[in-house]
Amino acid sequence: MVPSKGGGQTVGETLDGLISRLERTSDMPGLDAQVLLVCLLDKPRSWVLAHPEVPLTRNRYAVLEALVARLERGEPLPYIVGHWEFFGLEFEVTPDVLIPRPETELLVERAIAWLRKSEPGSRELKVMDVGTGSGCIAISLAVNVPGLSITATDISPAALKVARCNAEKMNVSGCITFLETDLFPNPLIPDSFSMIVANPPYIPTNTLYKIPVYGREPTLALDGGSDGLALIRRILTEVPDRLLSGGLFLMEIEASEGPAVHSLASDAFPKARIQLHKDLAGHDRLLEVQA
Repeated sequence: MVPSKGGGQTVGETLDGLISRLERTSDMPGLDAQVLLVCLLDKPRSWVLAHPEVPLTRNRYAVLEALVARLERGEPLPYIVGHWEFFGLEFEVTPDVLIPRPETELLVERAIAWLRKSEPGSRELKVMDVGTGSGCIAISLAVNVPGLSITATDISPAALKVARCNAEKMNVSGCITFLETDLFPNPLIPDSFSMIVANPPYIPTNTLYKIPVYGREPTLALDGGSDGLALIRRILTEVPDRLLSGGLFLMEIEASEGPAVHSLASDAFPKARIQLHKDLAGHDRLLEVQA
């Protein structure tokens, strides 16, 4: 247990107590305990692990107890600490945006590999990120492939505020235009892109209501409609008119939706090369369309 009054325990003793306490509610109690102490002490995790003998003050115990109580009530850890790592970068996150997840790094890896092969230094490559949320995809691309011109859209002004903040933090705000819009900009003002990427809501509504993430992260970023494909259908309707010939479209999908999404993509792009890529767990996770 984390003492609620008095001092005297060291970082190491507190870490051990936290791990024991969080075993009842966390799938990764060791990692969660370390992250909470990193947040509390404002030190790198390596420092926390290397200094188990450092004592904690009464005030820090009180702050730590409040953080642990929030976690035990079901609040996601990234929202508690206010930031989360994605693709080696530290993104600010709030309850207004989806928490960046490791499986989305597959999309970023494929995008970076393709963009680098396209020699962006010789011409401006225009990229669209549909439903940017925290901006983690667009910003990761901008950081790793200099010279891009990126348009990042979201229907949520609160999410765009977080994304803009992250872009400024990573010093890439100059190459990303953030637009408040429902998926795509005004169709009366068409624009074409070398690459379009998207991580849309794809969890079927009835499934979403039954899983722990419901009510903890923004439903707007998770609910894919009755079959999980509502937003995906809309995106695939517009992408063919927005993607340049020879361009690339990448979209994250729900693990069980691979065949259905492949069929929809084939209808939208009858002459394109279409692939499904699996995540590290062996599940269909990414649709790739080479126009």
